[in-house]
Amino acid sequence: MAPPSGQIRPGRYLTIFGMIVLVLYGLVFFTGDGKPTPKLGIDLQGGTRVTLTARTPDGQPPTNESLDQARQIIETRVNGMGISGSEVAQDGSNLVITVPGEGSEQAKQLGQTAELNFRKVATALPAQQQQPPAEGQPPGGPAPTAPQQAAPGGDQQAIEEAKQTRQSTDPGVQMQALQALDCSAEDPLRGNDDPNLPLVTCDQENAQKYLLEPVFLPGKEIADAQATPPQPEGGAPGWTVNLDFKSAGGTTWADFTSANVGQQAAFVLDSEVVSAPEVNEPQPGGNASISGQFNQQSAQNLADILKYGSLPLAFDQSEAETVSATLGIASLEAGLIAGAIGLILVGIYCLAYYRLLGILTILSLVLSGGIVYGVLVLLGRWVGFTLDLAGVAGFIIAIGITADSFIVFFERLKDEIRDGRTFRSSVPRAWIRARRTILSADAVSFLAAAVLYVLAVGDVKGFAFTLGMSTVLDLIVVFLVTHPLVAMASKNKFLSQPSVSGLGSAHRLGAKNRAARKAATTGKGA
Repeated sequence: MAPPSGQIRPGRYLTIFGMIVLVLYGLVFFTGDGKPTPKLGIDLQGGTRVTLTARTPDGQPPTNESLDQARQIIETRVNGMGISGSEVAQDGSNLVITVPGEGSEQAKQLGQTAELNFRKVATALPAQQQQPPAEGQPPGGPAPTAPQQAAPGGDQQAIEEAKQTRQSTDPGVQMQALQALDCSAEDPLRGNDDPNLPLVTCDQENAQKYLLEPVFLPGKEIADAQATPPQPEGGAPGWTVNLDFKSAGGTTWADFTSANVGQQAAFVLDSEVVSAPEVNEPQPGGNASISGQFNQQSAQNLADILKYGSLPLAFDQSEAETVSATLGIASLEAGLIAGAIGLILVGIYCLAYYRLLGILTILSLVLSGGIVYGVLVLLGRWVGFTLDLAGVAGFIIAIGITADSFIVFFERLKDEIRDGRTFRSSVPRAWIRARRTILSADAVSFLAAAVLYVLAVGDVKGFAFTLGMSTVLDLIVVFLVTHPLVAMASKNKFLSQPSVSGLGSAHRLGAKNRAARKAATTGKGA
């Protein structure tokens, strides 16, 4: 037989809650690595966060498809480099790379466009050689043009103007651009050159300037790339990057080297010449070697980037944040202290104002924290969720939201007792009235968190997510723990005493109201 409306079987609800906790922590301890610790963001454990802003040759916003493809390629690079715990997330037109712990330099290399192409060298000049000054012009040659001075991805007009001169098919314009090019200025064409047109550019050391023919072999034909250490006996004196081509690419490379013995082939990475070796003999083997001013790290970075694919977009590094492990620990301790202070203050208030009900509030908050902790561990293990400082702030605010649900219930309970009802009879009536308010308030909080999560960017998403998750878990605790415990207390002779329960003032007012109603009824009868 079902209990009357508002009345429950407390033991059944508490048993359900206990089973939820057992299943939750069974998954925590017996799945994954078994470590009961949540995954922390870089602001709590230290690490590097790099924000990459996409730019396109035509200046239009990048498509979602190209951004997603770039994200997948960078994730592949991360996995190939063995950087554990890293994440690559799309944030509007940006990609955010998060690398915990050590590995900041690797993280900053991950967003390289790495568009390696092969071009034949038409003309090469030392970078210091400038066009002779015209009559009336000061010595030192003309000042760099606007396209040469523009920052990468900054001015679309500068990119177009640079293409008109440095990628012109007119031999006269090509030579003028080659003479006037200032290798020390930032290059607006970086990652934006047209592979079907000639190119005037510099090498990575700014020591040579080149006039290059159109691309004869694109980098997508590379099948594998390996960093090779120096070969002291008759080999390359420094680190090199050895390339293996796919079938079609190997054939193209073999044909080019056979027809261009004595000529230079430029290896062009993101519009800059990495090296331009001379073809000494035909190379039919389908492989090539890139030499340059490489050390072990730079050679390995280039090999990894080429191995795992070129990005479909060019990216500028708009932000790079590195947090030391020491600062991360300090931030975590500060967040925990702030949460503990908030919890203690709520507990003191509840004990002073509600007594027994205050103890039930503290117990419910502790149980709610236990569930939240277990869920955090599993989310970090299953979906890669990381707890950051903004998320900690969300949990601290959630303490107040959770306590507010208890207060709504307790105040409804006091209202019923003030009307002259007993503690035991007031619990089901108060719960029926309170749960509507609790559900409405939590629904509004959850919707606000959901909207904030969808519209926000960066750390604010972590705040919104933890706030929304805490709101949902608040309902579980209120329905399965707080209400049943209050119902059990109302049926216990000792705990239901007004001096123990903290409802003494409500009981006294209720007694007065009962007496007043009785007197009014007696007067009518007379």
